[in-house]
Amino acid sequence: MHYRRFGKTNLPLSIFSLGTMRCLASEENAKATLERAISLGINHIETARGYGKSEEYLGRILKSGLSVRREQLYVTTKLPPTPDAKTMQAWIDESLQRLQLDYLDCLAIHGINTWEHLNWIQQPEGCMKAVREAITEGKVRFVGFSTHAPLDSILATLDTDEFDFVNLHYYYFFQRNAPALERAMEKDMGIFIISPVDKGGQLYAPPETLQKLCHPFSPVELNYRFLLSDSRITTLSIGAAHPAEFTEMIEVRDRAIPLTDTETATLQQLETHLRQTLNTDLCSQCHQCLPCPEAINIPEILRLRNLAVAYDMSEFGQYRYRMFENAGHWFPGKKGNRCTDCGDCLPRCPQQLNIPALLRDTHQRLNGSPRRRLWQ
Repeated sequence: MHYRRFGKTNLPLSIFSLGTMRCLASEENAKATLERAISLGINHIETARGYGKSEEYLGRILKSGLSVRREQLYVTTKLPPTPDAKTMQAWIDESLQRLQLDYLDCLAIHGINTWEHLNWIQQPEGCMKAVREAITEGKVRFVGFSTHAPLDSILATLDTDEFDFVNLHYYYFFQRNAPALERAMEKDMGIFIISPVDKGGQLYAPPETLQKLCHPFSPVELNYRFLLSDSRITTLSIGAAHPAEFTEMIEVRDRAIPLTDTETATLQQLETHLRQTLNTDLCSQCHQCLPCPEAINIPEILRLRNLAVAYDMSEFGQYRYRMFENAGHWFPGKKGNRCTDCGDCLPRCPQQLNIPALLRDTHQRLNGSPRRRLWQ
């Protein structure tokens, strides 16, 4: 396992971190998964107040003893933003109690997703007051944030200079947040890429077309290598559901090196296939079509269409598309069938795409009944 400096925290984190949201079938399963992760060299564990009984499970597991000492294991938990410092103070104490820890290595504000959330952390009596007090008291060592926000909001949050690290969505199939990655690096922040396999394209169940285009690599392996070849990135989340789900991580945990010629050629093959298959219907993700009067998330809908048409990633597209109008600020925007043909977006599109027609086509391809989020 390779280890990298987590930005200004100076914590030497393993290039893979264990996210505990999916290993909660039982406490026994959670412990077996955690022990397996540690045996493979993982030294960073992430949980959250919102992950069901995750904090409680992890607390009992830590208390019962593991194959490493507490000071060799870095623990992060996540708490939601709040405008009230007293609420955050109580949440921090509750998390420490459930985790049975004297201190947190890292605390992340879980989901600074809206401008209102950003305003809360900037208020004198907001949640950051409690976080700063917790740091002074030794209850928290470092603070960061996770985000599902639009890029401009992420950049504004980074520019508050309140944070030591960021949990970021950024993958081969979603590179919109590249400027946030660069900004965080400039500020010497630790960069933690979250959900690279699931939100990165449900790469654990790739369609045949994608598998062939990624050969001789698996889609998971290629995405891992795309990310780990970037030295700005400290660590990637692996949300293993059970101890057997570390196979592809094992293949790359010692390969935090620049891309090989074969890997570069394979990524170029993916790009060429995308352009040839979509042709004049390819959305370049410039985002100039926004804002939409009907609050349709046009770029994200057309990104999902790009992936479905070019790589047959329709199941992933359906999984994400049906979250529109069902996941609140975690995945904002209306579905494509809300388009009224107002034409407001058309003159702003540099590619002159027939956006209303593409939105309707995407809705027909990907619409389905909503599903509950994993931790609900």
